[in-house]
Amino acid sequence: MNMVIDTSAIIASVMRGPERDALAEAASGHVLIAPGFVRWEVCQALSVMIRQKGIDVVEARRGMEILDNIPLRYVDVDMEQVLSIASRMKGVAADAFLLETAVRYNAPLLTLDRSLGRAAESLGIDVVRMGNQGG
Repeated sequence: MNMVIDTSAIIASVMRGPERDALAEAASGHVLIAPGFVRWEVCQALSVMIRQKGIDVVEARRGMEILDNIPLRYVDVDMEQVLSIASRMKGVAADAFLLETAVRYNAPLLTLDRSLGRAAESLGIDVVRMGNQGG
């Protein structure tokens, strides 16, 4: 069964956050999918972490290497549906990409982001939550 994974969950996994083991367990037995932009969003998040002195460039590169080894299938999105969801949710396109993917693949969403989780539930998407990050 497919499961959509968001950037917050990926970051926690590749940076060996405290939720990493719980995320791995929650994802076990699922095919992880995400819109293609997630890879760039992870890189952006790592860049911010470097700038804020949370990590150095070596750790960021290691995080990207770990990401490249996660069995994650990148999928295309329907841009018209993304815009429709973003308009209804009054949210950002990044969240709408993830929500559109979950709706289209009838897949649960694995996230650490409470705000995204609430938006997903409002669309009837099953949410697997870990931790207490975001909104």
